[in-house]
Order: sequence, then C-alpha cells, then structure tokens
Amino acid sequence: MPRAPQPTDAAARGPTAPLRGRVIVTADDLGASPAVNAAIVRGHREGVLTAASLMVTGDALDEAVALARANPGLAIGLHLVLADARPALPPAEIPHLVGPDGRLHADPARAGLGLAASGAARRELARELAAQFERFAATGLPLAHVDGHHHLHVHPLAFPLVAELAARAGARGIRLPWEGVAALADARPRRAAIDGAILGALALRARRLARRLGLRYADRVHGLVRSGAMGPAYVRALAARLPAGTTELFLHPSTEPGPARGSNPGDLAALLDPAVRAALAARGLALASWATPEPPAP
Repeated sequence: MPRAPQPTDAAARGPTAPLRGRVIVTADDLGASPAVNAAIVRGHREGVLTAASLMVTGDALDEAVALARANPGLAIGLHLVLADARPALPPAEIPHLVGPDGRLHADPARAGLGLAASGAARRELARELAAQFERFAATGLPLAHVDGHHHLHVHPLAFPLVAELAARAGARGIRLPWEGVAALADARPRRAAIDGAILGALALRARRLARRLGLRYADRVHGLVRSGAMGPAYVRALAARLPAGTTELFLHPSTEPGPARGSNPGDLAALLDPAVRAALAARGLALASWATPEPPAP
C-alpha cells in the first residue's frame, strides 16, 4: 500500500524550489457515504490530500471515524451542516430549521433567510451547532479545523457562534472562503460567481473575529466557484499560479458521481494526479494541514 504523503515531506515542495508557503488540501463531506469515505482515504494515501472535514450527521459516520483513526496523518475537522443534511438534534427540537421531512432545509438561501427572520430559529441554531461539536468530541478525534456545508458557517448570524465554539473546542483553523476577485472568472456555472462574491465578502468580514479568537485561516481558499468540478486540468492550472503564503484547496472526491457541484470522481482524479503535486512543488508550496506547525519564514 502506498505511503500516505506527510505534510512535512521535503518531496512535497520538490528538490530545488525554495519554500514560499504551504497548501492545505481538504476533502469535504467525510462520513457522507462509503463512496466519499473511500475516495478520501485513497486521496490521502496515494495523492496530495492532507485534511478532511467530517460530517457528523452523515450516513457513513462510523466508518469515517474508523478510517480517520487508521490514517492519523490525515487531519480531521468538523464540517458543520446547517442545510441540505440531517441535523444532530431531533427535528422536533429545532422545528424552525427543518422541513416536513425532518431534514435541515435543502436550500441554503432559505436556511440563511430563516435565521435572519426568526429569533426562534437563531436559538435553535445555537443548540444545533453545540450538538454537532459534541458529536465530534465524542469521536475522540483531534479537531484540526472547522468549516461548513454550503459555507453557511460564515453566515453573519452563525459565525460568532461557530467561532466561539471552534476556539473553545481547540480548533486551530477555520475556513473563511475568500477566493479572490480574479477567481470569479473561473466560475462554473456562471452563477457560482455570485456565491463566490457574497461568501467572499462574508469571509473577509469574519477575519477580525477569527484573529481575536486565535483561529488561523488561509490567505486564499479555492474550490467554491468550481465546486464539483475541481478536475485534474483545472487544479493543475490553479496549482501553477498559487501565490506565496497559505492557501487551502477544498474538493469533493468520491468514487461515484454525486449531486451537481458535489462529490464526484473528477475531484478524486485531481488529488491523484502526479502533475498536481509537481505543480505545487514547482511553486515552492509544501503540503500541510492546520494540524501541522507553521513553516519557518522564508
């Protein structure tokens, strides 16, 4: 079995390229399904994947936790769900957050508007977030970072709660999805540029609180405007132009096709592509995660 690439490997930055920064390569939705779990493990053992975000209400949670324990080099974070998933609490306890089927509202925009319109929804949100952090703690896994399904964790009414809980739980990093203005031109579908602009503005606003609470965040986070389409060709080109500093790339690998803009085999292929590793090395970017120390200054 191939050895899992370690964030501190000299090979991660190539034999000659001077170290200019680091790149955190994260897979979302660990625990969502066996197909996602299998892809994440393969992306870590055979490719450039350094971190994964655990969906604690996922159908394949128990398998995901076992796989995380068997792969200690893979940094595990909490993938908070506030829409389009099962909640941690019984639906009867959070009626303003769920639909008739007992699941969190499928439409992220509706979920976000509901928080703005209802004090009851906000009170239920606080309890649901706490329950998801408690579920993660119950796994016994170290908490490397926190992020969110559909990035609803940066909603202005959710982020202060999320950040406080993350800091209290000992998370080292938090995803603030600022992809940069230039990246909006890469959006597929084109409407994803709107999501990128809105979430990017919220992410920039959230930085001050993250700093105050001691939560680290990447200078750039790529994966939003091409969510579900982070294939090998795109990731190779992206890797070749990444700047110095800390960048996070997040993908949705799976061994089976999933929903639009969700888990897919193309993202797995990008993680396994040797040319992606080579492009990162050529840029002088070391593979890392929030579980590893900051690199020395160049």
